[in-house]
Amino acid sequence: MIRRSFLALTTGLTTTLAAASLTAPATATAVPQRQKVTKPVRTPLHLAPAREQLAALRRRKISSRELLDLLLAHHERVNPTVNAVVTLDADRAREAARAADAHLARTGDPLGPLHGLPMTVKDAFETEGLRTTCGSEEFAEHVPERDADAVARLRAAGAIVLGKTNTPAGCQDIQTSNTLFGTTRNPYDQGRTAGGSSGGPAAAVAAGLTALELGSDLAGSLRLPAHYCGVHALRPSHGIVATRGHIPRPPGWLTSGDMLTPGPLARTADDLALLLDVLAGPAPTDAPAWRLDLPAPRSRTLRGLRTGVWADDPYCRVDTETRELLARVTESLDAEGARTDATTRPVDLADSDRLFQTLMYATGTASASDEAFQGEIDAAAKLADDDHGPGAFFLRSRTQRHRDWLRANEERERLARRWARYFEDHDVLITPAAPTAAVPDLTSVPVPQRRITVDGAERPYFDQTAWANLISHVRLPAATVPVGRTASGLPLSVQVVGPYLADRTVLAVAEQLSRLLPGPTAPALDG
Repeated sequence: MIRRSFLALTTGLTTTLAAASLTAPATATAVPQRQKVTKPVRTPLHLAPAREQLAALRRRKISSRELLDLLLAHHERVNPTVNAVVTLDADRAREAARAADAHLARTGDPLGPLHGLPMTVKDAFETEGLRTTCGSEEFAEHVPERDADAVARLRAAGAIVLGKTNTPAGCQDIQTSNTLFGTTRNPYDQGRTAGGSSGGPAAAVAAGLTALELGSDLAGSLRLPAHYCGVHALRPSHGIVATRGHIPRPPGWLTSGDMLTPGPLARTADDLALLLDVLAGPAPTDAPAWRLDLPAPRSRTLRGLRTGVWADDPYCRVDTETRELLARVTESLDAEGARTDATTRPVDLADSDRLFQTLMYATGTASASDEAFQGEIDAAAKLADDDHGPGAFFLRSRTQRHRDWLRANEERERLARRWARYFEDHDVLITPAAPTAAVPDLTSVPVPQRRITVDGAERPYFDQTAWANLISHVRLPAATVPVGRTASGLPLSVQVVGPYLADRTVLAVAEQLSRLLPGPTAPALDG
């Protein structure tokens, strides 16, 4: 079987040039020498960044239907290996592509910035007429009558929803597997996890199944899979992307978790900016009264950029290769003239993480059944006063009184103020994305028994998300930027954090880091 890199480049073409020999004797006739000159190799269009695909569509170098057919053929070869796309909507996608081509031929004007671009969407977002399961048996036959607000914005911008990507049941894991569709595998190493809960979306982008993806993030659900799969992701500032129509909460609910944030995944930071411009804006109920105008980047270059680098912390130690990556990033920033602060500690990581977990466990009770929640109340009532273990903390957080939640929310607001003061003197903060590169797939192991290994030491399973949890409860934007690889070729990323609503600053820094530091080589898959 041929090993093929699906994000690799096509074979380059060579030409020959004749040149006179400068060393030939004066009395001799110069003999032309044939010299091979290799032209720049080009990425197949269906594997190119979204902006390149859109430019080709606008210039009529390819039709939307032709691009879709290329992607569908690629899906047929590749998706059985990674199991990222779990529902295809090929027939309706072809109809939408034909309509997009006809409109462009008739008017010459695209309907929006994504006109004619096929893309996939995480199966947690409701899609009109297309099953939306969130990986749960309970919703195996759920076919929404209405798009989620974020999906509606994609369609309004001209995007063609090609299919849905895998997620753990109810988005309740940081690895991606469920009883409906099975396990999504990491395109770089099938024995490693793709992460979760946006593991299907991240694997789809890495494997060339889509140029853009719509995912979601609460406890790093966008950023951790992007790190493990070597793609770019942005958790936008909380509140600037509408959440209605995301499961969980159950279908039909108008509210969502107070830390859930939809966001883009892509092959480049520039493509993240493209999709952010489409997604960000008021919910339909707010649209009559307000608009969103995100500030321009604080800087478009690294020179003079006030950059904090938080490379490690006793609360969640990172491995040797991750520390070395952060050191290379710091050296590159210094070489570019950035003003780096490598001693920066804007908050206490342990205290912040505990507050995050308190709020996360509480918000998760909203859609629990009455019977299940009563069971948790009864179990919490039986806890000993001196029981402060993880199980007790979980139950107490889940069943806390509203007064206790209000106190925790006040603590969150004070923490957000500390971050705001920090960003008065810093433009961005760079941290590890996770303690390690992609960990082994553990979906067959019960969650209480799962562990990860960091530099040979066994660690708690959920340590994977501690660095992502740093900002999830305080509304800050954060991007995952692949800027390196391990000795075995697995992707390594950093997290770029910015002030609230400074999403464009975060993306500008992500793009500059991508320019400076090589990301992982493309995954090789059987095709």
